[in-house]
Amino acid sequence: MSNLDRQAVPAVCGGRGFVVAEPVRELLSPRRVQLGESTEVRRLLPNLGRRMVGAWCFVDHYGPDDIADEPGMQVPPHPHMGLQTVSWLHEGEVLHRDSTGSLQTIRPRELGLMTSGRAISHSEESPRSHARFLHGAQLWVALPDAHRHTDPHFEHHADLPTVTAPGLNATLILGALDGARSPGTAYTPIVGADLSLSRGADVRLPLEPDFEYAVLAMSGEAHVDDVPVLPGSMLYLGCGRTELPLRADSDAALMLLGGEPFEEELIMFWNWVGRSQQEIEQAREDWMKGSRFGEVKGYDGDPLPAPTLPTAPLKPRGRAG
Repeated sequence: MSNLDRQAVPAVCGGRGFVVAEPVRELLSPRRVQLGESTEVRRLLPNLGRRMVGAWCFVDHYGPDDIADEPGMQVPPHPHMGLQTVSWLHEGEVLHRDSTGSLQTIRPRELGLMTSGRAISHSEESPRSHARFLHGAQLWVALPDAHRHTDPHFEHHADLPTVTAPGLNATLILGALDGARSPGTAYTPIVGADLSLSRGADVRLPLEPDFEYAVLAMSGEAHVDDVPVLPGSMLYLGCGRTELPLRADSDAALMLLGGEPFEEELIMFWNWVGRSQQEIEQAREDWMKGSRFGEVKGYDGDPLPAPTLPTAPLKPRGRAG
């Protein structure tokens, strides 16, 4: 999914200096962003108070939206570099096309994982014949310097491992949790898991104390470490935890995001993750010239133009602001 915010500004983030090295309970409020004519998302990362969680650097939550008489998601071709995109659905379906030639319909609880490497472009659409409701999350993972120039590629995994406990079914999206590991390619120590809780569930989820964590509330009513979380909100949890108490007041769905704190400082602008303003400027120039990022064949429409870069120089803001 693209960052369609026409007021996009660069942000420098990453580096261990802003990691909370102990358990905290920091509730993050979303910012509403319009994607095209019919899709509104709630953006949790980057956030004014918190820009990364491990290598997770971008989180959008959307829906559930009734798109029975609407075109649904319609995101034209746009570029990425230096990151992985994670497409995760609870309802509906999304048709993914990219410049490597991939064409894949992604359905609920199937992993669509695109590694941009040095450069890729893609589009995302609701199929013409689509389900009534659309509900999901789009996330980005920053690639470490050693892998950010790798060849672009796309993975689709329909059969993902699960971890179960009374009242809990956890699906591994990326990384590892409690002995289970996702087949998706990960380049840093990381975890992403979909947590399905039954009403009345009261469980403790094992965690890695060296990871920092956050929980995104997708649906239902739940308490995370005794903090009530509402759909579309995110609770940042810091580091130093060996377990996480979860309690469901209704059937609920959460996403657990975590990983080792990302050591490298990043510059994020529009749909690019780089290390310097010069890299971002070059990426913009290449995209507007139609070079480097390839062509999304089969898409009926024009690609997205890149927003104008600000004239002011970049100012480091760190992970937490």
